[in-house]
Amino acid sequence: MHLYCGIDWATEHHDVAVVDDGGRVVARCRVSNDAAGFAQLLTVLAEAGDSADDPIPVGIETDRGLWVAALRETGRVIYPINPLAASRYRSRYAVSGAKSDATDAVLLANIVRTDAAAHRPLPADTELAGAIRVLARAQQDAVWARQQIGNQIRDLLKDFYPAAIVAFDELPSGGLARPDARTILAAAPTPAQAAKLTPARLRRLLVKAGRRRELDRDIDRLRAVFADTYLHQPPMVENAMGIQLTALLRQFDAACAAADELAEAASAHFEQHPDAAIITSFPGLGNLTGARVLAEIGDDRARFADARGLKAFAGSAPITRASGKKTVVLHRHIKNRRLAAVGSMWALTSLRASPGARRHFDARRTAGDWNRQAQRHLFNKFLGQLHHCLQTGQLYNEHRAFPPPLPLAA
Repeated sequence: MHLYCGIDWATEHHDVAVVDDGGRVVARCRVSNDAAGFAQLLTVLAEAGDSADDPIPVGIETDRGLWVAALRETGRVIYPINPLAASRYRSRYAVSGAKSDATDAVLLANIVRTDAAAHRPLPADTELAGAIRVLARAQQDAVWARQQIGNQIRDLLKDFYPAAIVAFDELPSGGLARPDARTILAAAPTPAQAAKLTPARLRRLLVKAGRRRELDRDIDRLRAVFADTYLHQPPMVENAMGIQLTALLRQFDAACAAADELAEAASAHFEQHPDAAIITSFPGLGNLTGARVLAEIGDDRARFADARGLKAFAGSAPITRASGKKTVVLHRHIKNRRLAAVGSMWALTSLRASPGARRHFDARRTAGDWNRQAQRHLFNKFLGQLHHCLQTGQLYNEHRAFPPPLPLAA
């Protein structure tokens, strides 16, 4: 007799249910969300028939946390059930819409019993892949936080300090996130203070920010920009906005530092992974973007049976809706958004590094694709090639990935 376990996860406690092949509940309990509660869960499973040779599979509405990590260590199969999918199953058992934690635990167990093949089990990634996932996602979150605070600063500068936008938008690579821009804004958070910056003071600030080249050129340009004529807020309002800018700059500095530190740590861990050489052999992927790709796809080779599964997971493959004589092909919205975000950067960067990728992108544009559609199609093609290379242990080969046209080959 096979057994199946469902755990309705919550913050303070969890409801547990075990059902047999016929859907009969053989055990149920409520355990606390701590080590004692986990020990109680193992006792309940053992009394129901759990063993090391045949561990009871578990369905739970999360794929992370201490409980999931502890359950993985027991060697059992874990099915992270999407809460939206679980809510759709609920009407099968209770059309009235009734809901409780105890019945949800039974529901999750029955999902594993009847529809395990329709749900992807938690991949058996290595510990190193798990560490890369933590660091790469944290770095991506820090970049998004940096962008959010940077947008707030830009909006504030438009309201009272347009000279700063003019001064730093002309600087390459980074804009307001550059160390020299943040250093000067911190020293002169209002237009009146910026207009009083002397060449010697600007030189000290640029050197403090790490600048070593073309100081005289930028000092003269910054002096001209700050001394130009602009509209001003009333003095007290301007000073208040300067205080607000100073507070935002502290958050901005912390976000920039966190993004840089996490990028270094993620890249260092990624370089230790056996798949790093294959992933970075692809045009457009470096250590950081490669770490983000590995963080989302993992290193469990059984996770994606074919390239189609990986493409659907990333959202690069379209979705088809057919009914009667009507067929519509749409962009896939349910996807791994972190991997999709990497895909856009990957596709754009590869255009400069791969002649084949450029030919493919241009052909899609000529065929009528929008720019974003052509990027997604190129990302989709790269994912298929990446899946093949990871499965076979081969490095990326430009001529095999994008065979040149016959006239060029000749």
